Amino acid sequence: MNKLSFAFFGATNYSKELLLFLLEKDLVPKVIFSIPQEFNISYSNEKVKNTNYADLKKIALKYDILYYEIDSVDGKKTKDYEPIIKELNLDLILVLGWYYMLPKSTRELSKYGAWGIHASLLPKYAGGAPLNWAIINGEKETGVTLFRMDDGVDDGDIISQKSFLIEFEDTINEIYQKATIASKEILNEVSLNIDNIKFKPQDKRKIEIYPQRKPDDGEIDLSKTSIEIYNFIRAQSSPYPGAFIRTVDGKKIIIEKVRLEN
Repeated sequence: MNKLSFAFFGATNYSKELLLFLLEKDLVPKVIFSIPQEFNISYSNEKVKNTNYADLKKIALKYDILYYEIDSVDGKKTKDYEPIIKELNLDLILVLGWYYMLPKSTRELSKYGAWGIHASLLPKYAGGAPLNWAIINGEKETGVTLFRMDDGVDDGDIISQKSFLIEFEDTINEIYQKATIASKEILNEVSLNIDNIKFKPQDKRKIEIYPQRKPDDGEIDLSKTSIEIYNFIRAQSSPYPGAFIRTVDGKKIIIEKVRLEN
């Protein structure tokens, strides 16, 4: 990957860690696209807050990299920057920690298209909040997938996958870190073998699409079983808003840690 010119799309702490990892390997993007911490998106009538936000502008300034922010209900404002992307004559677009679909017209502006890393073992847990959903559903294993983006939700050809265990006491923070480590390993391997990449088409009939999660989705249903509530709480702890119960006076009590007794 060190001989490639590429664009970087990202807006989270995950994005930041992977961008810094690439820079340490002397892989410097031609341009960085990011999203404001509070931004518009299709599933909300109001702006939503990215609780896992990272300011990539500081990195762009430090390394003298072009930087732009996109804020659009459906991400179509990306098209406004297509002349800039085209002029850069890119080999690749890397999408790591992004919230919008990337239009086909944008993806086609680079030689190898747009590649993203999704935090699941596709075709399982496509869509939003895959790590949170995996814990909520009591999964024992998940992973990350590097794939070439297509027109659907996380349904493009698979390039590489890495799995890792979800231990019983892992919170979303531990799983997030495991996903970041696995993503770095994939990027490192691909950068050493970029000319021999093979693409494995997904069986799109098997893709499981999960919705994004909002802070209000964290309310605990006390009619659930003990293990379901245990998983629900650890899936939404820091750095996320947290699982909660509502009191009779309308307040929220956030439950950050949980222990399940035998």
